[in-house]
Amino acid sequence: MATALILSEEYLQHDTGNHPEKSARYAATLSALMADQELWESLIKLAPRAATEQELLRCHDQHTIARVTQACQSAPAALDADTVVSAASERVALLAAGGACRAVDAVMSGQAENVFVACRPPGHHATVWRSMGFCLFNNVAIAARYAQAEYPQIKKVLIVDFDVHHGNGTQEIFYEDPTVFYYSLHQYPWYPGTGASSEIGSGEGEGYTLNIPVPASTPAVEYLRLFEQGLESIVKVFAPDLVLISAGFDAHVADPLGQLMLTDDDYSRITRRLKELARSSCQGRVVSCLEGGYNLRTLGGTVRAHVAALS
Repeated sequence: MATALILSEEYLQHDTGNHPEKSARYAATLSALMADQELWESLIKLAPRAATEQELLRCHDQHTIARVTQACQSAPAALDADTVVSAASERVALLAAGGACRAVDAVMSGQAENVFVACRPPGHHATVWRSMGFCLFNNVAIAARYAQAEYPQIKKVLIVDFDVHHGNGTQEIFYEDPTVFYYSLHQYPWYPGTGASSEIGSGEGEGYTLNIPVPASTPAVEYLRLFEQGLESIVKVFAPDLVLISAGFDAHVADPLGQLMLTDDDYSRITRRLKELARSSCQGRVVSCLEGGYNLRTLGGTVRAHVAALS
């Protein structure tokens, strides 16, 4: 079955100025995918839709949503020292979150086996209470809650986050929830300071968060060993009905915002392994959403490797 791609020119309209998370990232990503003609022609192209307020409210407080609206109305503005918005940013962020939900529909309807959501802004730092760390709304978290709400067969969701930065927002949203397993490998200590191995969930969710903090300059072979070890421990206790990926490519050896050592081949291996897990557990259903990755010379090729492995 085919791989689908969520894409939209509107993702370019989130104007951050001279900022690491800029529209050129999206342009580089799409250019690299188009350059591989065979891959590009094999992808099912799907347009995103805007997330609804109800979909946002499953993961975010009303005040968090209102603050994004207000900031965009007075744009250019900043939600924090790292997170800037333009007049179009709210609309674009709604399309990022809604694009992830549209991807869930595609895998659930059988339109595609898996989907890559080429969206921005990223999402995994956005908490219930706060937009932060380049992120306005938490795209992957919103997609997880959407899948559980709209599809009765989706009871358990595995979120795998391999961004170089810990997805503090995603972890917070599901920290007490045993139906969503959050698994993160990330550089540590590093922004945003969360993601210690002792953070394992609480209440009914205890044991359903797994953090593997990785020191700077860890060799890729050791990273991959830790990744596999963590994944094996998860599948012993949790059989997902859907796999979501927070696909950050800033653990790449050439990325300016991280100090890890992964290459395109390593991302391909990780992707194939997650696809294999999904085929054994949930009919191959994988939705991958673009998070970080800030080297414009390498990002497109790394995304292409990821999408090629999905397809």
